[in-house]
Amino acid sequence: MLAIERRNVILTKLSADGKVLVADLAKEFGVTDETIRRDLEKLNRDGLARKTYGGAVKSENLNIDIPFNVRKQTNVESKRAIAALVGDMIRDGDYIMLDASTTALYVIKNILHKQNITLITNSIEILLELASKSGWNVLSTGGMLKEGGLSLVGYQAEKMIAGFHVDLAICSCKGIDEVNGVTDSNERDAEVKKAFFKSANRRVLVVDSSKFDKVSFVKVCGVAEVDTIVTEKRPGDVWVDRLKQNNVELIYENI
Repeated sequence: MLAIERRNVILTKLSADGKVLVADLAKEFGVTDETIRRDLEKLNRDGLARKTYGGAVKSENLNIDIPFNVRKQTNVESKRAIAALVGDMIRDGDYIMLDASTTALYVIKNILHKQNITLITNSIEILLELASKSGWNVLSTGGMLKEGGLSLVGYQAEKMIAGFHVDLAICSCKGIDEVNGVTDSNERDAEVKKAFFKSANRRVLVVDSSKFDKVSFVKVCGVAEVDTIVTEKRPGDVWVDRLKQNNVELIYENI
């Protein structure tokens, strides 16, 4: 296993468990403790983890971009629940836009049975998922490939998006806060999300419950600028009341 692959596995474990131990990782990967310490030191320098005595804990820095392949394996059940709810909103023949979030990938997997969908996306992963899909009209935004994100960003992507209008734009984010609104960690990603929302009749924010009351680096839009928020479980009463006051539809899984 390459060092970068090992570090991605470590990141996945951190996302799931919150912490890792050097001794456990060394045994699992069949390498020395020193090798694991170097891995953790690298993750620490990159802001992806915080070293502790004998191991590391999950970084709480929302301004850091975690690799797509790691994010895809975290909070899987929440993303599946959200995707199922979003899938119920999409009808045959709809025109939709999807960002390059991992939740968007689960949405696609949930609506493959839909007919005559027109989709615009900046997600390389979604384009690959739909490479053999027939009966859909799939458009790529074009643009510059974002390192580690499997997404297309930049002026060319934004210009392409601005030339279309769709029924729904579905985007995720890193945080949602009453004062700072909907935020993301990367300016180029945020600009694409803004373009998607501007080009849609209905702006749908897909966000798991851990993102409420969190703030990241770049503002995408205000909370009231979103039409619908889809999450995996009911947020607190404060958020329920706040969204109602702002005429934002809230959809969550009834368990």
